[in-house]
Amino acid sequence: MVEASASVKTGEPERESAMRDWSIRLRRNAEYVVIPLFALVVSACAFSLFLLLVGKSPVMFFELVQRGGFGTAFSIQNTLQRSAPLILTALAVAIPARIGLIMIGGEGALVVGGFASAAVAIPLLERVPPGPTLFVMAVAGAIVGAFWVGLAGLMRHARGVNETISSLLLTYIGVAIMNFFVEGALRDLTNPNKPSTKPIGDAYMMGKIPGTDVHWGLAAGVAIAILLHVLMTRTTFGFAVRVAGGNPRAALAQGLPVGKLIVACTAIAGACAGLAGFFEVAAIQGRANASLAAGYGFTGILVSFLARHNPIAIIFVAILFGGIVASGGLIQRRMDLPDATVLVLQGLTFMILLASETLYGRFSIFKMDAGRDRT
Repeated sequence: MVEASASVKTGEPERESAMRDWSIRLRRNAEYVVIPLFALVVSACAFSLFLLLVGKSPVMFFELVQRGGFGTAFSIQNTLQRSAPLILTALAVAIPARIGLIMIGGEGALVVGGFASAAVAIPLLERVPPGPTLFVMAVAGAIVGAFWVGLAGLMRHARGVNETISSLLLTYIGVAIMNFFVEGALRDLTNPNKPSTKPIGDAYMMGKIPGTDVHWGLAAGVAIAILLHVLMTRTTFGFAVRVAGGNPRAALAQGLPVGKLIVACTAIAGACAGLAGFFEVAAIQGRANASLAAGYGFTGILVSFLARHNPIAIIFVAILFGGIVASGGLIQRRMDLPDATVLVLQGLTFMILLASETLYGRFSIFKMDAGRDRT
């Protein structure tokens, strides 16, 4: 009887400790959800004021966003298709962010990756079956994208060059390189209206997910996001990246190869964006041209920050912004607003989201009582 009562007494502190730990985790996670949602609400209010100033109805705008992005089966599939590159370009921001880098070169990696995919396919057309050709195109896009963003990581490690500036400048260089070849040596002379590479043809285009009009880029993006989440949270590599991102000097003191981790994270990021370019060529455009620079890489920055660089959360945030992008045409027709209207909304959201970073840790509701935490 005495032993039973003793075991109950010893079990009570353990249960209290477990409940306290669970409460701490719940409150911390709630903060990472509530503050981004608050930023979205403030952004919607600020954008509503903007619409009122130009004489348009905010209610009608957001109704059209809902209808154009999620109102019908067609609009949902259009949203999901536009979400695919957003997932991959957002991952190109999220993975370097885990090691403390702010990379914004996803747009450039998408462009050069898509261009490399189209260029490597040209000599293979009509000589190699579609399956192996698409595989080679995907590998080429991923490798070139990994090199492009990895170059910014290497410059950061070797020479201390600011990765934000270098990755942005590399974006413009990548677009210029594509334009140089598309308007020159690799231009399709049968298409005088818009400079582009030779089309890969319908036989070499990537098919759709069965039962939908959504290409396989969405499935690939979701799968890669899940794999990268596991890599960053359940492996020694991910643990080393988190340590190096939290305190690089402590990581170096512990013998971690911080430089190699930086290059590896940026290469993984570039590979994701390069694959986004491959899917744009193989599933949407059918060739490389200026349409590759559609702004998916820059929207991916906002998606990643809003998802707190969490690969799983990126999937859902990308679908949300895919719906906003998909509704742009309907908004333009019904409200007589320019295409840039959606970009104004994205810009306001990004600025308010950055400002909301100062709110973390300021609300007592998301904290455990210090006295209780010591007991």
